[in-house]
Amino acid sequence: MEPKAKYVTLKHLLIENQKKIGLQFYPNKLIQTVVKGLPKPKWSKEYNMAYVENTPNNLNLIFKDFKGVAWVNCSNFFPKHVPTKQNVVASVDHYRNRKLANDYRPCPEEFLQKLELKHYALNTSKVYIGMFEHFINYFKEIELLEIDEEMIRGYLQTLVIEKKSDSYINQMINSVKFYYEVVLGMPNRFYSVERPRKRETLPKVISKEEVKLIIENTNNIKHKCIVSLLYSAGLRRGELIDLKLNDIDSKRMVINVRQGKGNKDRITLLSPSVLEDLRAYFIEWKPKMYLFEGQSGNKYSAQSVAKVVKNAAKKAKIKVDITPHILRHSFATHLLENGTNIRYIQALLGHSSTKTTEIYTHVATNNIQAIKSPLD
Repeated sequence: MEPKAKYVTLKHLLIENQKKIGLQFYPNKLIQTVVKGLPKPKWSKEYNMAYVENTPNNLNLIFKDFKGVAWVNCSNFFPKHVPTKQNVVASVDHYRNRKLANDYRPCPEEFLQKLELKHYALNTSKVYIGMFEHFINYFKEIELLEIDEEMIRGYLQTLVIEKKSDSYINQMINSVKFYYEVVLGMPNRFYSVERPRKRETLPKVISKEEVKLIIENTNNIKHKCIVSLLYSAGLRRGELIDLKLNDIDSKRMVINVRQGKGNKDRITLLSPSVLEDLRAYFIEWKPKMYLFEGQSGNKYSAQSVAKVVKNAAKKAKIKVDITPHILRHSFATHLLENGTNIRYIQALLGHSSTKTTEIYTHVATNNIQAIKSPLD
């Protein structure tokens, strides 16, 4: 019995180093007839789908011939990452100008250019470049277009044997797919390369009393404001160091987070007590542009923020290894325990979906504490 849904999914294929348009569909006589009418269609046993030459004319014909016959699914065919005008271009010139060993295979220039043109964040760019260079130096003697899915699976297996984390392996896959799918314009080429199964881990959270102890054990007013803002506003470390003076809106008692994760603007809470500390900090430290600046006048470094939090937690004798993100997790969990609607928490954190925010329901203890143990 033929399936009722009639659709054709387009895939990017590379066969004999030539770009092809793959057509994936369930067996259907009408669809097969249309495919046979395309210019020089062929069948790939390796990919188990029909394909034609990747040309603008063939792509137009596919849309034209399948109109009214079947839905053409292009979600994996066209690039999804769209740069925004507000993004700041992150230069990766450091990677162009560095000195390299004679036998080291550097990241291709077109890879660096695409990162800049698509306005990827500098931290993301560094990760992609580093990962991809590990990958291409593993296949040092092989042309990049000759690397196939089996080779990639073998390489990923070596990472598993080396006990690399799931996060590391996923970042490696992202960097490889970025080159072949975004730089070379072959989206979804390695669509059958398996990712590590996602593990369900709960966020680490500390109590309100422990947060207060950390704040009380900071070295100075600047460090106090850094820790207080991370917790009281639920900020990511990168969002904190990107804050400028005019992002603190004391009239509306909100903090404007510009271009946070996913290039999204949002507002979050400005605590009255934190505002008082910020005013004292401003008088003493006199920042010029960024809310928190280093010795050179540039924005504070991410490493410095982590060090401030860690040192204060150590002085407070907190046994857990505290990071800036644990303060963000604690902010969300404590709001949930206080009865704040999860949709408001979602908006304050900048999550795209409540599914991401719902993880805090697993660590909130207010409902658990209301349940009596069978032992009692």
